[in-house]
This record gives sequence, C-alpha cells and structure tokens, in this order.
Amino acid sequence: MKLMIIIVNNDDVKAVSKALVKNKFYSTKLASTGNFLLSGNTTMLVGCQDEEVDKVIEVIKAEAHQRKKMITPIASMSSGLLSPTPIEVTIGGATIFIMDVEKFVKL
Repeated sequence: MKLMIIIVNNDDVKAVSKALVKNKFYSTKLASTGNFLLSGNTTMLVGCQDEEVDKVIEVIKAEAHQRKKMITPIASMSSGLLSPTPIEVTIGGATIFIMDVEKFVKL
C-alpha cells in the first residue's frame, strides 16, 4: 500500500478532487501555503494499492496544469529596493510524494 502526498495549487484543487472521486480514489485535504510564492495550496493525502499509483498520477496530471504568472517579489529592507520589478514564474501543476505504508487501520 502507498500513501501519496499531493500538493496542488488552489486553482486546480476542485478539478483534481472531483476527478479522484470519479475514479474512486478518496482523499483528505489540508490547507497549506507555499513558502516561495506564499500562495494557497492544498495538500491531499491519498491511500492506494501499489498498482494504482500510476492511475492516480494520470488523474492528477489531467487536471493540475502549470501556468505562467507575473508576481512582484517582496522587497527586503536590506536590498534597498523600493519598487521591485515583477517577474514571471510558473505556478500550478502538482508535487507528489509517494511513500510505503506498513499498516493501515480505519476505525
């Protein structure tokens, strides 16, 4: 059995969640915030059998999309910047961690 920890941008989380349920994969959702962009994310926990991991990844890949966004970095006092220049960054998509589960108990 595997535990998949899936970090999804909030723009994609509804579509990912619906697609997982449609494919009979159930998740627990936790609100989270990325450190670099300080943007909202959702961390999803999905338990599945070893042979189902690739299917879960396919479902997520179909719904979580990367996109470009212009952001204005937060200026630090030490940098001396008064008006930071916006930069283009890639957001969205998903980050997936997959771990072995020794035991699963549902009470």
